Amino acid sequence: MSLFNIFTVAGSAMTAQNQRLNVVASNLANADSAVSSNGQPYKAKQVVFMSTQPAGGPQAGSTASSVNGVRVGKVIEDQSPMRMVHDPSHPLANKEGFVTMPNVNVVEEMVDMISASRSYQNNVDMMNTAKTLLLKTLTIGQ
Repeated sequence: MSLFNIFTVAGSAMTAQNQRLNVVASNLANADSAVSSNGQPYKAKQVVFMSTQPAGGPQAGSTASSVNGVRVGKVIEDQSPMRMVHDPSHPLANKEGFVTMPNVNVVEEMVDMISASRSYQNNVDMMNTAKTLLLKTLTIGQ
């Protein structure tokens, strides 16, 4: 693998982690929202990553080590059950006094945020290391 391919792979990973952070931020922002924009309780969202094909698509005779990147394949709704909170004074409470709240687990979202942030930073560090190696390679002949 060429050192130049590292920039493609790390760049795609940084873009994917940025989208993951945006989804986490949306989940955290709506963790206590009883109603979303569609009038229903907010459902937590999860990011699904997919591998990207090298530029030009799969080639005849390509090996398993061909350069791929990563992208967000889709954002899916979490299928875990909604939280039921007892609050009889809430205007959206049912006849038993329960309000349907989002299925966002704040602790899991914070862990996901830390993981995405560290993954992003690791890719930045990898790009900086590759840049340093390329610059040192250029100075060898001087």
